[in-house]
Amino acid sequence: MSSVLKIASPGIDLDVPEGEAANELLEACTRASINLLKDNLTPSGILAASRSKAAESRSYTRVFGRDAAICVLAMAGSGIPPLEQGAIDSLDALARAQAPNGQIPKYVDPLGHDADFWYLGCVDATLWWLIAVAHVQRHSTMPGVFGRWRSQIDKAIVWLQAQEHQRFFLLQQNEASDWADIMPRSGFVLYTNALWHRVKDLYDLPALDQTHYHFNHLFNPFQSDLPEYRRGRLLQHYARRGQRNKGLYLSFVNLSFVGDEGDVFGNVLAVLYVLRGDPMARELMKTLLGAGVHEPYPIRSVTTPITREHDLWRAYMARHKQNHPDQYHNGGIWPFIGGFFILALLSLGRKDTARDELVKLACVNRLEGWRFTEWFHGRTLAPGGMAGQSWNAAAFLMARKALEEGVFPM
Repeated sequence: MSSVLKIASPGIDLDVPEGEAANELLEACTRASINLLKDNLTPSGILAASRSKAAESRSYTRVFGRDAAICVLAMAGSGIPPLEQGAIDSLDALARAQAPNGQIPKYVDPLGHDADFWYLGCVDATLWWLIAVAHVQRHSTMPGVFGRWRSQIDKAIVWLQAQEHQRFFLLQQNEASDWADIMPRSGFVLYTNALWHRVKDLYDLPALDQTHYHFNHLFNPFQSDLPEYRRGRLLQHYARRGQRNKGLYLSFVNLSFVGDEGDVFGNVLAVLYVLRGDPMARELMKTLLGAGVHEPYPIRSVTTPITREHDLWRAYMARHKQNHPDQYHNGGIWPFIGGFFILALLSLGRKDTARDELVKLACVNRLEGWRFTEWFHGRTLAPGGMAGQSWNAAAFLMARKALEEGVFPM
């Protein structure tokens, strides 16, 4: 048997190792991932990317709420002392910069001089911070973590509850106010509410059943039964109008328009955090695999990029020439999302497929001499964004641990 698998991609010939060569690649990626996380540590937590002039100019040399929290999911419980301490330091830095109303910042600089809260409210930083705190309190090897951050937890939850609709029990947000910060998702957003469902589950918050019910009926409006709440019926009507069921949850639902671009991360998180044991989880995964979002590498961020001619196109999507079709949030390949995709495959018992994707994830992190590139063009594989992305390393380590040890992050 050949030790190299050839993967066909438009204009690209990719070599993905098999057998012992694949095992060696996984070991090499594990070492490189651990070293990258160590290198990106500061006394105030984990930086989003390796230090460089470009990273500094774009504020990537900061402790980001979402990036750091995802790294915490890999660092806490790793048994590696610097990473264990780095997990605590990261959460501490974000907690110190928490706003008086309870919001966790989008990022804080390592010296504590600057906390940024984005333009219209960075919803997901607070959600990821709470998920990471729960993970640390269950898995960290450090002493004194149980009960830590109690007041900050309470304030963060109160702030999120203030964003929750009191009949749908889903979070509401404006455009471009989560990780996909130049995408036009607004109203009730799939990605954000998958995280909210997880936070409610972890912290035993009220109205989880209602959140679950409306999550399924708003983001999957093609069901035969109608919501009991009359405004829910109207939203479902608008969501279905002019749409066809593409086998995925809508990326967002607003009053009279919805997102049908196929948000891969949002649907993956729905599989992981909302649909455990639900047949719909397998349907979502079947659709994602059928769309080839994992080819040539895991994983493209949307199934159908938004073009300039689409009603959802916004002028800000062209800022820095980043969010054109097949680029950045609009269809670029994001290795860190690939790690969560592997976790979702494993949650459905698809271990062989998950291992294949883990090897491909190691391949994409290895490109350009273990650059751990932020994202790649979805068709040409041209690298984009910053080098040394911490959450790429963390997502790989999480996925490998789940594959080989059955240990899933919070």
